[in-house]
Amino acid sequence: MNNPNPVSRAVMVRLYHFALSPFCRKVRLVLAEKKIDVELVEEKYWEPKTEFLRRNPAGKVPILKIDGMNLSESQAICEYIEETHPEPALMPSAPAERAEVRRLVAWFDDKFHHEVTKNLVYERVNKKIMRGGYPDGRAVKAGAANIKFHLSYMEWLLDHRRWLAGDRMTLADFTAAAHLSCLDYISDVDWNRSPAVKDWYATMKSRPAFRSILADQISGFIQPPHYANLDF
Repeated sequence: MNNPNPVSRAVMVRLYHFALSPFCRKVRLVLAEKKIDVELVEEKYWEPKTEFLRRNPAGKVPILKIDGMNLSESQAICEYIEETHPEPALMPSAPAERAEVRRLVAWFDDKFHHEVTKNLVYERVNKKIMRGGYPDGRAVKAGAANIKFHLSYMEWLLDHRRWLAGDRMTLADFTAAAHLSCLDYISDVDWNRSPAVKDWYATMKSRPAFRSILADQISGFIQPPHYANLDF
């Protein structure tokens, strides 16, 4: 028998996040691409409260409340969403192609994050917000140097493929775009260095899924004029 007063599943979806976290942004982009309505709850994860730690003892965001569960770790969350909401597909069907997507997701969430995002966004933004002192100049310099290598690698991928992982847009593209969007918010991407990467990112941020990301306002940090401009 049908429930005469059905409650929309989407109403029960809540994301505990930090606006300039690439891992949270990745989850937000996937939810939006799947057209899953979500309530965003800003979480000061560096000031963990008992209730927050009960949701995720690791004390990290994102945390997605969905289907009566609290899911943590961005990749686990994204794959859960992919399996429970398969359309539009963000993972290929062929095992070898899925492996390549996962390799690139790990590349950006691990290597790119450690070498670039952490050195630039965390030093310039997170430290100020968390009152953690001044940016480490050596880390910032390293991040600025490292991003050049990563942009060149992305350019090489896009010279050989339509999208980062192959002939179709996948979770790899959303993961990379999540990291670059954080850096772009503080003008730390030299888009003139790689026209191919710039064109790819323009395509990504033109998607409806990006609207929420482009509307973000971080207290104490003003968006650069090009940030929300779909044509740069």
